[in-house]
Amino acid sequence: MASMDEHILKAAKEIVVKFIECGRLSPSGFAETFQSIYKTVDETVKTRVPPPDKAHETTAPGTGQKAPGGKR
Repeated sequence: MASMDEHILKAAKEIVVKFIECGRLSPSGFAETFQSIYKTVDETVKTRVPPPDKAHETTAPGTGQKAPGGKR
């Protein structure tokens, strides 16, 4: 789970840095905005991650379904 937490931390940091670069956020507002964005990313990721027993289930390739555009 530590790896997921690291990814969440990096994603939140990148979002805040982009906001600063674009001028939508001043560096002085980093702490407050970072907490809000981190919480949102954390909640989003952790509510959408399938349980560990279902994470490795995959569908078999070549099930006969056509790819978009009619190509196989």
